[in-house]
Amino acid sequence: MMSLAMSARQATEAEPKRPRVLVGDDQADVLEALRLLLKGDGYQTAVVDSPQALLRAAGTEHFDLILMDLNYARDTTSGQEGLDLLAGLQAQNNAAPVIVMTAWGSIDLAVEAMRRGARDFVQKPWDNARLLATVRKQVADATERMEQARRAQSELEIARHVQQKLFPHETKQLQTIEYFGDCIAAREVSGDYYDFLDLGTGRLGFVLADVSGKGVPAALLMANLQACFRSQTEAASTDPRTLLRGVNKLFHESTAPEHYATLFFGTYDDRTAMLRYVNCGHPAPILLRAGAELERLDPTATVIGSFRAWDCTEQTVELRSGDRLLVFSDGVTEAGIETDEEFGEKRLIELISANRSQPIADLVRTVMSAASQIGRGARGDDITVVGVRRF
Repeated sequence: MMSLAMSARQATEAEPKRPRVLVGDDQADVLEALRLLLKGDGYQTAVVDSPQALLRAAGTEHFDLILMDLNYARDTTSGQEGLDLLAGLQAQNNAAPVIVMTAWGSIDLAVEAMRRGARDFVQKPWDNARLLATVRKQVADATERMEQARRAQSELEIARHVQQKLFPHETKQLQTIEYFGDCIAAREVSGDYYDFLDLGTGRLGFVLADVSGKGVPAALLMANLQACFRSQTEAASTDPRTLLRGVNKLFHESTAPEHYATLFFGTYDDRTAMLRYVNCGHPAPILLRAGAELERLDPTATVIGSFRAWDCTEQTVELRSGDRLLVFSDGVTEAGIETDEEFGEKRLIELISANRSQPIADLVRTVMSAASQIGRGARGDDITVVGVRRF
């Protein structure tokens, strides 16, 4: 008996799930006829007799397709109720394909319904074979769209995990500074890039770049930029200008002309406490001195990747005991701009000053948390921060 029960349960589990169709019409005989027709073709159906009931059902249950009339009030032929219902479904972010029906249909009304989100239309009195063929096609198309979306999401998750591996996870300890970096992507993957380069005994290189664009294309450019830097670490240890010329050449040759990156690159020497840097069109990092004086490390060159003939100017600044340097992408200062609640440089400076006693990792996290929460948490750009504190 137990084996028979298990076999029955396994057989049930092996059966393909029947698609669910929500049918809306104000006539009971029409609803019953459609219910029987769809049931005979293997569909589960739920029927409702008003626009309000259809919206409630669509908002609380999952359906693979919605088949709905365009006219509900008696003696109306305009289809306005159905058009309003389509708008209501869109407001609910309904994902199920919609097929509309009307006994008084016209091409203009059908076109307008499809412009407002319907996938197809059927005119009453319907032909059973055509109606079923339309339902099958829309259910199959919706299933394929969902599968493509699932695959795309899976690929994005893989890309996100791969990109996380590209960010530095182990840092070299120096005698005179502590440093930390982090990135919060606006989407699954980031177009921001930060890195720490071991340049030999007592020397460190660090870079923060913001690649043009968003999403996967920007993430691919970010990976390309990282490869450019990692392949030329030897040049970075002796001459940042030579390094960046090489990076610009490789980046320009491997990307379309419209793609570029703003970038800040610096090398720090533990023995001299001197920072050599080049700012390639990047937001000016903030250097908060121990005595509360403020300095900005302004751009010394234009962006990377836009021009074949490119050069830069190197600057040098001393990091003194108690100084804090914060390098950030424009996703920090422009956070909240979509909601007219821009974070801004003034607020950033006030936040750094108020939390200057924190360890550098905590200060970076404080800034990132504040920027990511601004504008009710709506992020239109990646948020990346690198911080350095002189002991």
